[in-house]
Order: sequence, then structure tokens, then C-alpha cells
Amino acid sequence: MGPPQAEFILREAISLGADKAILLSDRAFAGADTWATALTLKHALNKIENWRIIILGKQTLDGDTGQVGPELAHMLNIPFIGYASSINEISKNRIIIKRLMEDRYESFDMKLPIAFSVGKDINIPRVPSLRGKLRAKNEAITVWGLSELGIGPETAGLSGSYTQVVKIFTPKHAYEVKMIEGSPDEQVDEIYKNLKNLSIV
Repeated sequence: MGPPQAEFILREAISLGADKAILLSDRAFAGADTWATALTLKHALNKIENWRIIILGKQTLDGDTGQVGPELAHMLNIPFIGYASSINEISKNRIIIKRLMEDRYESFDMKLPIAFSVGKDINIPRVPSLRGKLRAKNEAITVWGLSELGIGPETAGLSGSYTQVVKIFTPKHAYEVKMIEGSPDEQVDEIYKNLKNLSIV
């Protein structure tokens, strides 16, 4: 899902071995938050049918929320696993996924269909072959917009979004240091008074 120039990355995927690529592109999709994005993807998946596995990126580079995957899985009523680091086994109806947490690995033996997100460390992409490059150059990329998905403009893009990003910034951290003098009892009283003023106690 993206602007027309996103076709470039889809052709790269085809050169690496993807069978088919579909670009969800429409001016009405612009400004979509994570919910509207997930809803658009859901409609596309309903149109494709017979899918078993949905692989998503961990997060986008702009919003950086990591919410589209879980929201999409919720809409499709399927399980979701985040931060998958490897696929250990896969069959027609089951998949074993391992993910790396801060202090341990977790392994999941799940029934299909399923959705999971991955980071860039899950694998190293193969080098595209000459045949793959030629196929990617000549392959027709299917483009679906509002009409192809059969959804109204009120449910897509900015119109279908519950949230808007008004501003992105790094918060400034300010620290105020206050030295408390006097006897231990006086210091305790002063600390208590300061905490009370902050509504902590």
C-alpha cells in the first residue's frame, strides 16, 4: 500500500522470487493512520482469498508504531506474533516461529492462518538472478484502488482515520535539582512537603 512509485520495491520483490505483486494505491488512501491502513489491507486480503500466512514489517520508518500488524490480525480474527526472528518449521496447516525477546527466545507452534511481523535480521535477501531481473522488468503490477476493493472513501485514508499525526518531535527532558539542608528531621519534613505539593503523597 503506497504511492505509484512504490511499484519499484514490488519489482525488486519479484526479482527475488515473488510470484505476484499487487499495489494498493489511490489518492483516497493518503493520510491513513494505522487503523485505516489495516482496514484497507484487510479488504485486499478478502479479495485475494486462500492466503495462509501474512508477513509484515515490524514497524514503519515514519510513524514507528508497530500497530498495523496486530490491528490487521484482529480484523481478520487470526493470531498475531510480533518480532519473529526465524521460521523453524512450516507445513500445510502449521508453523513454528521463534522470536527473540530481551532476555530469552520464545517458540510458537501455531495453526494457520496467521500473521506475524519480522525485523530485518530474520534473513539476508538472496541476490536477484538475471532471469529474475528480466521478469521483474516485464511483469505487470496489478494496482487496486477504492473501486477495485469495493470500499467507500469514508473508510479509507484520512477520512477513515481515528488519529492524525500533527507533529513529530523528540521531547526535551528538564531536571530541577534542589538541595535540602538542615537536620535529618527537617530534611524529611521538607521532602514530604515537596512531594505533597507534587500530589505524589
